Amino acid sequence: MNYSIGFIGGGNMAASIIGGLINDGFPANNIRVAEPNDTARGQLTTNFGIQTETDNAQVANNVDVLVLAVKPQVMKSVTEHIAASVQDKQPLVISIAAGIRSNNLSDWLGGDVAVVRSMPNTPALVQSGAAGLFANNNVSESQREQAESILRAVGITVWLDNEQLIDAVTALSGSGPAYLFYVIEAMENAGVKLGLDADIARRLAVQTAFGASKLALESSDDPALLREKVTSPGGTTERALERLKEGGLETLFIEALQAASDRAAELADQLGSGD
Repeated sequence: MNYSIGFIGGGNMAASIIGGLINDGFPANNIRVAEPNDTARGQLTTNFGIQTETDNAQVANNVDVLVLAVKPQVMKSVTEHIAASVQDKQPLVISIAAGIRSNNLSDWLGGDVAVVRSMPNTPALVQSGAAGLFANNNVSESQREQAESILRAVGITVWLDNEQLIDAVTALSGSGPAYLFYVIEAMENAGVKLGLDADIARRLAVQTAFGASKLALESSDDPALLREKVTSPGGTTERALERLKEGGLETLFIEALQAASDRAAELADQLGSGD
């Protein structure tokens, strides 16, 4: 690992990626973080043994890969502040902020910048994330490999040829954990109505969701076939699934993800305009 990585922002997602990188054997002394909060800096140093500081430009001046891990609302001011450093050093820039398009990032950083835009999700906090990646035309093949290696430290990665598909990724996997939490919550509440203790219902619902996801991830069968395998004709599962279909569950999911994708595009327009 003969390259260095800098993070602008040391919050939960940045800490998760750093932890994943170190667990994968990336040298701690090749990682630097700029973070204004004293407590957060102290935790990063204690937990990972990395160098931390408060000066964003100082980090940008001294790394080969720069990960932008700040809130979307402050991204414009942060990037404009480090633009001179980025133009001088020419690092690969990876953004994990939602809703900021690669052309806006490149412009704010002075233009002609190698940018990879990524949409990770919160399960990255437990190294089980899913991230969609888009690279602009300035990103080299070796830089693509670097970006993939960094995000793969906390989960799976998929490359997108069209940046507009980031909105679909946001709708599916970016927001997706909330949908599944909602399903778990609904199953738990249903279990309680059937007479189970709330703690028992929660444990069963959470473990069932985990087990089903693990089975889907590790099986060569697609989810539809897995569903068929556990659905005996005339049995309890078939009866429940019929009720879900009658309620229009699939249509609701299509409409929900479309709404999320539309909102992602709206937010990108707003953030890109600086409003």
